Amino acid sequence: MTFTSRLAAVALASLLATGAAYAQTAAPAAKTDAATTADKKVTKERTAESLECSKQADAKGLKGKERKKFRRDCKRDAKAGTTAPAAPAAPAADKK
Repeated sequence: MTFTSRLAAVALASLLATGAAYAQTAAPAAKTDAATTADKKVTKERTAESLECSKQADAKGLKGKERKKFRRDCKRDAKAGTTAPAAPAAPAADKK
C-alpha cells in the first residue's frame, strides 16, 4: 500500500467515526404537563356580541381588514346599545 492510499483510508475512517459520534447526541428532555399548558394560549370566552358580529361579517362575506373593522365597530355599537339607559317608549300621561 502506498502512502496516499493509507492517507485516504485514514481520512475515510475518521469521517465515518465522527459521523457516528455526532449521531449519538442526547435526546432532549421530555416536556412536563406544566410546560405544555404554559405554552398553550389562554383564550377568553367569546361574548354574545362578538359571536353575533362574526355571524354578520360572515353573511356579508367580509375578510381581512374590512372584517376586523366591521367587527370592532359592531361590538362597540352593541356595547353602547346595552349600556345606554332605556328610553321610555311613549311619554307618560299625567293623571289628574
